[in-house]
Amino acid sequence: MSFSFERMKMPHVFVLLAGVILFCSLLSYIIPSGSFDREEKQIGNLTRTMVVPGTFKELPKAYSLTGVILPQEVEGKAAPVSLVQFISAIPRGLEQTADIIFLIFLIGGVFGILQRTGMITAIIHSLVTRYSSSGPLLTIILMLTVSIAGSTLGMGEEFIPLVPIFLYVAKELGYDRIYGLALVMVAADVGFAAATTNPFTVQIAQGIAEVPLGSDLGFRVIFYVVCMTATILYMLAYGRRIKGQPERSIMGVDNFHIKGLDKITYTLKRSHIWIAAMCAVLFVAIIYGVQSQGWWLAEMSGGFLLMGAIAAWMAGLTAEQTVSSFVKGMEEMVVAALVVGFAKGIQVVMEDGQIMDTFIQFAANMLDGYPKIIAAEGMLVFQSMLNFFIPSGSGQAATTMPLMAPLADLLGITRDTAVFAFTCGDGFSNTIIPTSGVLMAMLALAEIPFGKWLRFMLPLFGILITLAAIFLAIAVWMNLA
Repeated sequence: MSFSFERMKMPHVFVLLAGVILFCSLLSYIIPSGSFDREEKQIGNLTRTMVVPGTFKELPKAYSLTGVILPQEVEGKAAPVSLVQFISAIPRGLEQTADIIFLIFLIGGVFGILQRTGMITAIIHSLVTRYSSSGPLLTIILMLTVSIAGSTLGMGEEFIPLVPIFLYVAKELGYDRIYGLALVMVAADVGFAAATTNPFTVQIAQGIAEVPLGSDLGFRVIFYVVCMTATILYMLAYGRRIKGQPERSIMGVDNFHIKGLDKITYTLKRSHIWIAAMCAVLFVAIIYGVQSQGWWLAEMSGGFLLMGAIAAWMAGLTAEQTVSSFVKGMEEMVVAALVVGFAKGIQVVMEDGQIMDTFIQFAANMLDGYPKIIAAEGMLVFQSMLNFFIPSGSGQAATTMPLMAPLADLLGITRDTAVFAFTCGDGFSNTIIPTSGVLMAMLALAEIPFGKWLRFMLPLFGILITLAAIFLAIAVWMNLA
């Protein structure tokens, strides 16, 4: 009997993530615990807490009946995850990701205001009307735009509120909701993985590895072009298959109702153009602040709030209309925002049981002594697997690069190669792992079952990870990247 993702019934995303948290909690009773020493280091405008290579020490387990129920601290020992730590993992994950969660809520509220002005629907409808006979061309334009934002600016969570808009585009062009989600999610993730100047992965990892920023930019640009070409060709092939033949869609028969987007089509007016121009200017200002002024999520959230307020004023909305639209926009983001905190709970319990560092040390020991290319490919595999437990680019960089950089020295490969393996391993797996808050949030908004998404995404993931492996081998062979 062959396995079919069609028959794979996945639980609700909250249940799935809670199950993974439970599994990792149980692992803390089996997997040896250990820890590295850590130190703070300034990377650009950010302060990162990083492991100190060569300081790993295994810690004996402190088993006790009390420790099964209540957290306990025994000097010189590690305690497995207790029941109290397990049931508090999700609240602690929500607390630790509060800045991202509120950013998603606030951006959702702002997009609610923008939708009320009619600007979003009018512009999208205008684009669809203009390119109605050329869905592939519009696909290429949208995916390149989104992927460039992911590759250069590291944008990901910011696209969550845009999911209904891309679903609308796909529906108007005669495609399915998987195609609509892929327009934004796959494009963003491939750009994020095939990073050129991504500040959250490339720049942080290069800073930690103590290599010049942008030292392998030409190599990365070529890799980005190749990856996006493969991605767009895959998308266009799927689009041709389902165009006018909805029965061939992975979603099957689907009425394709879009939540969070009015069905009313607005005529594009001059005021819509002015609002769009204002949003573009403020968005560029926000990105400039992040890149050069040390702004982070709080300042970004404030910038988006200002964008919403000005848009409401330019559209002549009353205070009551503005607030109601803002609240409605936030309501659409409830599941999407909370998923991020649920996913963080996985890392929380692994740190409670002190088994995260054990995985990292084991991988470093496994890679030591292998030929250069095999070791580099091993780094790619390790980073992809670790992303299941640390689905955060900057967090994974701070955790693994202090070890991978000196390991690269021992193996005789460049530190830029280790950074390249990290960015690919961290990025591409975000398209398939159920612990990725962004992926699960977007799937929830698009109402796409995880099993159906895997059926669409796994072949493309195989293509992309193969390209990463090939380029990694080239990098080692040419002593580049």
